[in-house]
Amino acid sequence: MNLLLDEIVENLLEAERSKQAIAPLTLQYSKLNVTDAYQIQLEVMKKKVSEGRTVIGKKVGLTSLAMQKMLGVDEPDYGHLLDDMRVSDGSSVKISDMLSPKIEPEIGFILGEDLRGPNVTFLDVLMATEYIVPTLEIIDSRIAGWKIKLIDTVADNGSSARVVIGSKLSKIDGIDLRSLGMVMYNNGEMVSTGSGAAALGHPAHAIAWLANKLHEFDITLKAGELILPGALCAALTVKEGDTISAHFGPLGSVSVTFE
Repeated sequence: MNLLLDEIVENLLEAERSKQAIAPLTLQYSKLNVTDAYQIQLEVMKKKVSEGRTVIGKKVGLTSLAMQKMLGVDEPDYGHLLDDMRVSDGSSVKISDMLSPKIEPEIGFILGEDLRGPNVTFLDVLMATEYIVPTLEIIDSRIAGWKIKLIDTVADNGSSARVVIGSKLSKIDGIDLRSLGMVMYNNGEMVSTGSGAAALGHPAHAIAWLANKLHEFDITLKAGELILPGALCAALTVKEGDTISAHFGPLGSVSVTFE
């Protein structure tokens, strides 16, 4: 890594530690490209792992056409999930631990086998999946005001912050994830609906994309990892006192309170 990328890594880590957002990287460093951004993300993860964190999975972002158009891109992005991001179903999270959190419901996949690109298919993903589980991804941006482009969010670990993991594990057999419905509530009031098709037409397509993309970086999706394939509706901004729950029909539900 060159000195410029090292500087950006330190700035992102400090923004997370201090809860002080930084200006968009795309404004500060006009020559950054997406490859640089993934290098920055991987270096941030290396530093966190060296400090004792453990990678528990990955997340795919920008899986909806609306989000891709908004950021002017034609493919998703990804980030890492670490052990200190895990939140138990029904527990609470402190707003003050983050900068500007939002929340998204997703169908989590827990792998029973490794998936390694470059030729992973939709069917490979289904066959490698041990369980599916309802999740809520809490996203956050170390970039001021969420003024992000693709390079900003990739460098910032896909704007990852926390993942709330439901307590019910389901086998994938017999469940049509494409048409599976989801309803999200804020303090008991319905705020969003969605279905599995929101994630690249089917969540397994998003995970196949991820496995093949990670081949570029010599990274394998590992058995036991939790993979988030993308949101089923638009992200909801949250505030202190909010209790968010998402109901996924036969998969069960998941909830979290912000304090």
